[in-house]
Amino acid sequence: MPARGRALARRLLDRSRRARHPWTGWRRAAVIAGQALAGLVGLFALINLALSLSTFRGDDPAGRMVHELKALWHSPLDGESVSDAAFAAVYPELGRQPSAAAIRAYLEAQARDGEFLFDHALADHILRRFGRIDARTVPPGVYVGAHALGPDSLPFVPVTKYLAHYLLFPRHAYILVVPEQGGAVAFSASTVDKLGVSGADGDHLRAEMVPFNYDAYDFPSSGQALHEMTRIVTDPAEKRDVVASLEAALVALERSQIRYGLLAPNSNTVIGCILEASGEISDGRRSSMLLALRAPGFGADCDLETASTGGEARATAEP
Repeated sequence: MPARGRALARRLLDRSRRARHPWTGWRRAAVIAGQALAGLVGLFALINLALSLSTFRGDDPAGRMVHELKALWHSPLDGESVSDAAFAAVYPELGRQPSAAAIRAYLEAQARDGEFLFDHALADHILRRFGRIDARTVPPGVYVGAHALGPDSLPFVPVTKYLAHYLLFPRHAYILVVPEQGGAVAFSASTVDKLGVSGADGDHLRAEMVPFNYDAYDFPSSGQALHEMTRIVTDPAEKRDVVASLEAALVALERSQIRYGLLAPNSNTVIGCILEASGEISDGRRSSMLLALRAPGFGADCDLETASTGGEARATAEP
């Protein structure tokens, strides 16, 4: 069988080498380049699909898949409210009107198993019933959230929110802090224009730390309906250390004039460097191949450099 396979591979390779193209010159080069690009996109999509279906699936991967598809289906378009039936459909085990304690116990059990889902239907249900996301419904701690990137409005979102989660798009990471007292806050990094910051070039990196509600940059929405959450800190003292790192990073990014890069430096780089500087993850874990594929830029060099007005500006995410 191996010999037959090798012979078949040789025949296919030989046929490819001798293939006749209907065009010559630049047209032929364009066709070959297009075929190579399509092959690269297809390979990347297969890698993402394999990771989506194989990593962090818990003890019941089939059940997780059902949950994901329900959450995506019931996530409405941007500007529309989540239907009253959405929460009960996605979380039948909790019922229509679970208590805050019941929701917290459910998420506590999910967090103990590793990565868990925090989706549009759940976030909307908590805000509508309890006014804010806090320790009543979400176990206190520091979480790393990651979600796919995709549009929130027609005509693309009905298709792209599925493709974004399973196939084509990498994850965008952020940090969620849930204190024992007070509301949850999200630390999100992105470019100036996406965060709506005025007075700076649109491709400079900035960050914001705001209440985790409908107005937060990384709050679940239709195109980013499913958030994969990992709790990394539970100790109150350690939470204070992370918050101090986040506050210092806000100031550092404001001064740095770091320009966005497709692979790095980008928002994922900022999040990864903050976590490493606060001692929550190691450099080896931050630079792992799995994270590099799922969150490009997360494991890049933390000594971010860029040219700015007046010379070289050097900044780091460390406090």
